[in-house]
Amino acid sequence: MKLSIQKSEVKGTVNAPPSKSYTHRAIAIAALSKKAQVNNPLISEDTKATIRASEAFGANVETRKDSLIVRGFDGKLKIPDNVIDVANSGTTLRIMTAVASLVNGATVLTGDASIRTRPNIPLLNAINDLGAEAFSTRANGMAPIVVRGKMRGGHVHIDGSMSSQFISALLIACPFAENETKVMIKGELKSRPYVNITIDMLKGAGAEIIAESPDEFTIPPEQEYDMKSYNVPGDFSSASYMMAAGALCGNVTIKNLYPSEQGDSALIGILRKMGAQISWDETKGEVRVSKSRLKGITVDVGKTPDLVPTLAVLGAASEGTMAIENAEHVRYKETDRLHAMTVELKKMGVDITEEKDRLIIKGGSMKGAEVHGWDDHRIVMALAVAGMVAGGTTIDTVESVSISYPGFFEDLKGIGAGVESPEL
Repeated sequence: MKLSIQKSEVKGTVNAPPSKSYTHRAIAIAALSKKAQVNNPLISEDTKATIRASEAFGANVETRKDSLIVRGFDGKLKIPDNVIDVANSGTTLRIMTAVASLVNGATVLTGDASIRTRPNIPLLNAINDLGAEAFSTRANGMAPIVVRGKMRGGHVHIDGSMSSQFISALLIACPFAENETKVMIKGELKSRPYVNITIDMLKGAGAEIIAESPDEFTIPPEQEYDMKSYNVPGDFSSASYMMAAGALCGNVTIKNLYPSEQGDSALIGILRKMGAQISWDETKGEVRVSKSRLKGITVDVGKTPDLVPTLAVLGAASEGTMAIENAEHVRYKETDRLHAMTVELKKMGVDITEEKDRLIIKGGSMKGAEVHGWDDHRIVMALAVAGMVAGGTTIDTVESVSISYPGFFEDLKGIGAGVESPEL
């Protein structure tokens, strides 16, 4: 599906959608508990995949208006009746691959064409080291994946430079192992805030995770989870597009953004350094941002990979040079986002250089163009903001926003953005 984006001046208020990352983890932890209520969940294509996977292991998930009622399997998982299809959700694949190691039997997990290109070797190796069996059917570390339990525990070293999801997945599953587990991270742990989110939520459910150091965790065996209720916060990753829209195209207030472990809240400080008029009332949970003259800066995205598409657009619309560094792990998302943003912004006349682990963007004017969304929700939403600056832009595969922000285009139109279907 295609949409056209016209040059826009925007003004208004939007509510940040619930956090995708927190919702995934809340569902999984609730499923490993007895019974829990997850309030303000994000119901999107990705989180539906986690619901289906949890049900495959024996949980029952009831969807209500503003909550999920999860009747969990209390750590006692059944062997799935069928292959688990995670669709396009990498978080679901990684978490449920680790959870599958708790099953006294075999589980097969797969997903769509994009998922079947995403690497998982560090996680598979770790599960094997912990006494279960995990392998790729194509012997390349990619789905389809077969996992045969049960995990016993032990000591494991895992590379943290590719994805924090591997570590989060182990932290969720290892408390149910028969023996004490030590998880030791090799290399730089990318996206560390997501691991902090996982640990915070696990401790809230009664789990004991002992941080011996920032890169070593001791996990006592045979634990139980007791997540009774959890409130999902607003999503800074999704709100980043509305912040960018305000900084480039008008005045926007984003509600439901309270302090949390989310690393992507760093965008507020980044925009401030770029010269944006932006404020955050942490008590009210409101971020206000207005159109500003921005200048390019250097940003390390080792902890905030999901901000890269947004930052690339901000750099393209700013004065001077924007450098987005420490970004190689961004290549292993739904798409190679460094390459995708380079290709599409070049179509819009942007001077952008792609290197192994960074983007260099010389800001200036953008022109309208017909661009490809790469079936990637974050690429589509970032390009929509670019289109609001440039005008005359058509984006395809826009339906992919249902992965994380189903109401994105409705919210854009609600603050005055020129969004229309060229097919009408």
